[in-house]
Amino acid sequence: MVVAVVGANGQLGQALQHIAANHPAVQCHFFSSKEIDITQVTSIEKVWHQLKPDFCINAAAYTAVDKAESESDKATLINVDGARNLATICKEFNTTLLHISTDFVFDGSKTTPYLESDTTNPQSVYGTTKRDGELAIINTMQAYFIIRTSWLYSQFGNNFMKTMLRLSQERSALSIVDDQIGSPTHAIDLAEMLLTIIQSKSTAYGIYHFSNPGSSSWYGFAKKIFELNKISILLHPITTSQYPTPAKRPHYSVLDVSKIESTFKVSIKKWDVALEQHANEA
Repeated sequence: MVVAVVGANGQLGQALQHIAANHPAVQCHFFSSKEIDITQVTSIEKVWHQLKPDFCINAAAYTAVDKAESESDKATLINVDGARNLATICKEFNTTLLHISTDFVFDGSKTTPYLESDTTNPQSVYGTTKRDGELAIINTMQAYFIIRTSWLYSQFGNNFMKTMLRLSQERSALSIVDDQIGSPTHAIDLAEMLLTIIQSKSTAYGIYHFSNPGSSSWYGFAKKIFELNKISILLHPITTSQYPTPAKRPHYSVLDVSKIESTFKVSIKKWDVALEQHANEA
């Protein structure tokens, strides 16, 4: 099976590169945004003509949540037009598309985990572009898996865990938001899930949620990171209003993962177990 991975240098792209050798049945070809610019149809087409991939993993996205508020054109170009361009070429070449989306498509007003069928109501430019990217794919092709995930972290790229570890070297105390609840998700676990979907040869296309189950606040997540890394630091829980940001974030964005677990017969490890398991890799 030939797989084109777009956005190879991002956090998820690097996680996929890290595990690719463990899956010899899957031939992954990695493309950075310089090698495939998803905002240009011709850039995608050129590679597809040569590679003729069976699957495409779209790990390319504009993910600077706060910056997106003032760069909506750029975010739209990558997250909406880029997604549509990939879907168009994938349809033309009979390539199955695996596209990564986000918990930010929801408004966070629920108090129980979000289902794939729940109404989207993004509260930020980033969330809106990701929701519109989903719709662009749905309206273009049939053979897609849209995987919404949340609070992605790992030893790769820029993420909350790496920021915490860096700040702990620079400061003796940190104030962390304690009233936003979500599910921290390890990028390697998401990468493994994507390759599981590909190897299943499933045609159960549609939207799926994937995260490490259980929930935490950012404060709880930080606390666990420092505990596991045996770092002593003073942590202060604060409210969202005490830490204003340009983009509004959902107060609650835990994802229900029962659909992906039952469809692909997997059991996803809880977020704290995943954090502990991967702690030595940071």
